[in-house]
Amino acid sequence: MNFLSSKDHHRRRHHQDLNINGDDMHSNNHTSTSRSSDSGEPSHDSKWVPKLLTDCAKAISEGDSPKIHHLLWMLNELASPYGDCEQKLASYFLQALFCKATDSGPRCYQTLSSIADKSHSFDSSRKLILKFQEVSPWTTFGHVASNGAILEALDGETKLHIIDISNTLCTQWPTLLEALATRNDETPHLKLTVVLTGAIGSVGAGSVMKEVRQRMEKFARLMGVPFELKMISGLNHLGELTKEGLGVQKEEAVAVNCVGALRRVRVEERGGVIEMFSSLNPRVVTVVEEEADFSSNRNEFVKGFEECLRFFSLYFETLEESFGATSNERLMLERECSRSIVRVLACGDEEESGGDDHHHEECERRERGRQWSERMRHEFRAVPFSDDVLDDVKALLKRYRPGWSLAAAPPPSEDGIYLNWKDEPVVWASAWKP
Repeated sequence: MNFLSSKDHHRRRHHQDLNINGDDMHSNNHTSTSRSSDSGEPSHDSKWVPKLLTDCAKAISEGDSPKIHHLLWMLNELASPYGDCEQKLASYFLQALFCKATDSGPRCYQTLSSIADKSHSFDSSRKLILKFQEVSPWTTFGHVASNGAILEALDGETKLHIIDISNTLCTQWPTLLEALATRNDETPHLKLTVVLTGAIGSVGAGSVMKEVRQRMEKFARLMGVPFELKMISGLNHLGELTKEGLGVQKEEAVAVNCVGALRRVRVEERGGVIEMFSSLNPRVVTVVEEEADFSSNRNEFVKGFEECLRFFSLYFETLEESFGATSNERLMLERECSRSIVRVLACGDEEESGGDDHHHEECERRERGRQWSERMRHEFRAVPFSDDVLDDVKALLKRYRPGWSLAAAPPPSEDGIYLNWKDEPVVWASAWKP
């Protein structure tokens, strides 16, 4: 929808430059948030962002050009990536709404991806991941639950093969190596096959592989665990993986670990990827995904927008509670969200499946735990986490600020466990066997 007239060209260029480059939109004190009128201006209520953003999404859906102009202008005046949590949300969602309104989502997404690729390095990514894990259980929750399920499923085996599909640069595995080193029986041989996806898998993969390999091999030697590391990168689709390509041997006890990986697969192709996992005859498959539904409402823009805003509001709130106000790590994590938000809201499925192989898998279509359960049950049966694993997860959560909790999956599925933030589920972890 190209609703902007030629006289608005300068304003469009202004918005586009500001949003794509992630600069501060306006550094005023936003005293206008105390205003209230029937025109949709924000009231004194500090939670002005959800209504204003949703009103703008509705205007875009309805093609109401004057209202779109008005609301985008208001958001641009009030939003800031350096303000409070509300202003930050407004800033990043404004970018996506502008892209949606001007049909510039794919171009903006490519620009954001290019910027991210150029700034990517192994050290910076690893430091950010480790700092995030230090202050928040958002990723460590899934690591502890998955490691526990994998160790129990492979107990007593002498040749282990873990296929790791995640982008956490092997930060999950040192604790598992320690556990293997202290087993009462013979220390097993561990082969770890890491499948690199997304930006890490396509840009600088060689340097990433080298750094990760050196660190993991050094730690395995320190632990006295026979260890072999293989990495696979450059894939356009997880469905390209095969038993032969993964080097699965008949005598190996296989575990498949998926952390935030399945949401990057196109919705229509997820069943095929799960079938591929089944063909590996694994002892266990662990799946960890963020709890949001960006799939079923993808053809209903306003409903999809509301779900996207709900999820990222929770995520930004956890970052605010976990990091200091001036934390660079927090700002980096928030900026990482900008690309996901644009991808979900301003890029249609035709762009997600388009000819740019570099971004083929990054569809960002999250699904809720119950939705993943329905998919997984076609090939696997759910395995409950043992009391020992649940105790480990509870002990982990005690290391962090109050507000985090462990919750069982509600009926009817009752598959997996949830990480809750202030009683809202945000991450789902599960274990499956053939």
